[in-house]
Amino acid sequence: MAVNAYILIQTEVGKAAAVAQEISRIAGVTNAEDVTGPYDVIVRAEAETVDDLGKLVVAQVQGVAGITRTLTCPVVNL
Repeated sequence: MAVNAYILIQTEVGKAAAVAQEISRIAGVTNAEDVTGPYDVIVRAEAETVDDLGKLVVAQVQGVAGITRTLTCPVVNL
């Protein structure tokens, strides 16, 4: 069963659209949108395992220029 998560991202001022566009090209990202509020970009991602999700976030998403902070929220099925 795949692991899904929302990744909430804060960016440098004026970088939200560029960050969302670049992240949307990463394999495993199903949606990336720039938003208003305490976070600048919200990403929906999918991976095979929790470890794969962690690698996606740390190795790829956090490497995008302009990101200052991320918060990963795994989806749970209660």
